Amino acid sequence: MDDPAVVSVQRFWQELGLPGLIDVHTHFMPQRVLDKVWAYFDAVEPRWHITYREEEDERLAVLRAFGVRAFTSMLYPHKPDMARWLNDWSAGFAARTPDCLHTATFFPEPGVEGYVGAALEGGARVFKAHVQVGAYDPGDALLDPVWGTLAESGTPIVIHCGSGPDPGKYTGPEPVGRVLARHPRLRLIIAHMGLPEYADFLALAERYEGVHLDTTMAFTDFTESRWPFPRAERGRLAALGDRVLFGSDFPNIPYGYPHALDALTRIGQDEEWLRAVCYGNAARLFGI
Repeated sequence: MDDPAVVSVQRFWQELGLPGLIDVHTHFMPQRVLDKVWAYFDAVEPRWHITYREEEDERLAVLRAFGVRAFTSMLYPHKPDMARWLNDWSAGFAARTPDCLHTATFFPEPGVEGYVGAALEGGARVFKAHVQVGAYDPGDALLDPVWGTLAESGTPIVIHCGSGPDPGKYTGPEPVGRVLARHPRLRLIIAHMGLPEYADFLALAERYEGVHLDTTMAFTDFTESRWPFPRAERGRLAALGDRVLFGSDFPNIPYGYPHALDALTRIGQDEEWLRAVCYGNAARLFGI
């Protein structure tokens, strides 16, 4: 018998008339780094059971069985002298995984402009910035030329800058808003819809046409129980339907993949919005 989760996910995109899904927020990283991420959740978030705790090849097979046509390898440093070798690893991963959008990252440190430029020359198509884990100011002077380069190249950056699940010194809309004021052409993808400051990040997307938001973990039962998306903001969400992208946080999610898609059907948006969010917007942004 077919796996019920696979059947459910495939039925979702088939009924929308899509060729599959594009997931802009999935995590593939060196195994020893991923092990530390999983250990963190095991120790700090007892409710956060890692649903897809399999070997890398098995995780890839799961995504492909679901019908995910393109995905990312979101990875990020928490200290200096880490981003460069993460980028080396992700370049190798992308080379052996053609359906992965070549992902890179950075940290405010001497030499960052050089290795970001090298990553772009090497084919990086999306960057990941994690303000919360990295505990850095996105407006750090060391990053200013990086933001300029990425704005000029039009390369999307998935950035975790909302204050969930735990606020940091530089999380929230104000620090990243100052970056956008200096580099208004940046193509930022605000991870997790910016939870819990949903309304503030919607406002940034309304102000800057390059700002997108990803649905990672948003609207799910797990997230709604702690950081519910305001019903009053659903109209703004509909109006920004061309700049909302599906993300799952696979494999680091405390529920099955189908639930992330089911949650999108419960927020009052129409099928056109769902088609754009789950495939069309990312296909346009990444030229797929």
